[in-house]
Amino acid sequence: MSDKPSRTVSDRLQAIDWTDDAIAFRHVHSRALLMREYLRRAALWAQAYGAEEAWPFFDIAEYVDADTTTPPEVAEELEQLLKDLAPASLRTTCRAAVRWSALREVHRDLPANLPDPYEPLLLMHERGGGYYLEEYLDLNGVMIPLRDMESNASSAPFVTLAPTTLDALDAEGEATYFAKISDGYPRHSPRGIVRRRVEDDGRTHDEAFTRNLRWEPTEYLRLYDLGHNEIDHVRITEIEAAVFIESLTEKLTGAS
Repeated sequence: MSDKPSRTVSDRLQAIDWTDDAIAFRHVHSRALLMREYLRRAALWAQAYGAEEAWPFFDIAEYVDADTTTPPEVAEELEQLLKDLAPASLRTTCRAAVRWSALREVHRDLPANLPDPYEPLLLMHERGGGYYLEEYLDLNGVMIPLRDMESNASSAPFVTLAPTTLDALDAEGEATYFAKISDGYPRHSPRGIVRRRVEDDGRTHDEAFTRNLRWEPTEYLRLYDLGHNEIDHVRITEIEAAVFIESLTEKLTGAS
């Protein structure tokens, strides 16, 4: 068994600045979505392999194939990193993500309907470090409820994990998203999307995601409120907005 997959994941963890809270604050929206997606995926794997009591922060490889191990040299280097990190559940899942990469190399028969459990969590760490687990999950800038395993397993999937998409969801303040709809442009395939973003100081910004692949100021919502727009809109979720952003990016850049 090659140590390359495990080394790749370990190197990603080693490259993270676990002490820079400013990065986490810049990525509060995407980090929350990524954590929720990890919780969903971990719940699906827990249900599939009888690991419900171990959910949410656990070593899934232990339940799939307990004989799979992390290459010793990689494991030793990883422990040097983890000795200063908290909480314990973070150390558990970092070890688990590295071990999982080793398991995937030797197991080509993993259930195709179950997505990679640790990739959302790795991306979340790369966008601002760790978390704290108390009554809520504290992601250094945003807190989200843990909820129970069943509700996480049935939550809407967030599968648009491209960095450009994640970056487009991060902005100061709270954002409400809308899809512009009309005949031939339903909610799942709208003419475009806009958002109203309210900063902490109360300032409001209306923005449209344009063919320039960035958010730009728009008068659409203000004009609509004044009765000057014929194109209708409907409120959508961040996940739906992410799907549109990634689809438009792929269409205009040819990336997939």
